[in-house]
Amino acid sequence: MLVPNTLDLGAAAQPLQAVLPQQAIETAAQLGHWLVENAKSARAFLKRVDEVVPLRQPLQALAIRELPRPPKGRPPPATAEPADLLAPALAGHDIGVLSEAGLPGVADPGAGAVAAAHALGLAVVPLAGPSALTLALAASGLDGQSFAFVGYLPQEATARRELIRELESVSRQRHQTQVFIETPYRNQALLAALLESASANSRLAISIGLTLPEGWCRTTTIAQWRRQAPQLSDRLPAVFLLRA
Repeated sequence: MLVPNTLDLGAAAQPLQAVLPQQAIETAAQLGHWLVENAKSARAFLKRVDEVVPLRQPLQALAIRELPRPPKGRPPPATAEPADLLAPALAGHDIGVLSEAGLPGVADPGAGAVAAAHALGLAVVPLAGPSALTLALAASGLDGQSFAFVGYLPQEATARRELIRELESVSRQRHQTQVFIETPYRNQALLAALLESASANSRLAISIGLTLPEGWCRTTTIAQWRRQAPQLSDRLPAVFLLRA
């Protein structure tokens, strides 16, 4: 079971029912085995679930294991110790896969466990819930028919500048929206790099703090962003979308 999480990590917790479908909450309450991005945040999520739908088992009795996490920018392992991590599923138990925010396996760990499940012939069931990437794309007004998620850009200035220009060229040639993210405390540095490196007529969309009261979305040209660049939060996740 791919269980969605809220998008309020690092911010004030929002009511669970305002973001997650009831089916996802009820399913999470029934699961006794979990593969998670972070055990501490997973327990915090399950406490919130318990406030809405009582957990079938006490939190202390749940089997919670952290997923292997590859370095940023590298693909997840095709299999992640499937005989070990997926042993409960092979024994007939459902396993919940959970990331710290949004949907597991989408810009977060989980794909390796899912690939292993497919290889073992196990059923994979994604539950509906929020994904910052798709919400940002829908709110951007940019091309939602052709887009590419490229993950994190390089931190090194020269490499980042070169990749921004390369992505802009790909966007222009393929008529494609380029989508990327950054660790919140580097949001402002990425914005500065985009305003320095991208063409004035390219459109840049920024979505930050989605589903939160203080969240916002805005799309305009690089030239306009340069005239009125915002101070981005260093604690809320942002999604950047570029269309040349």
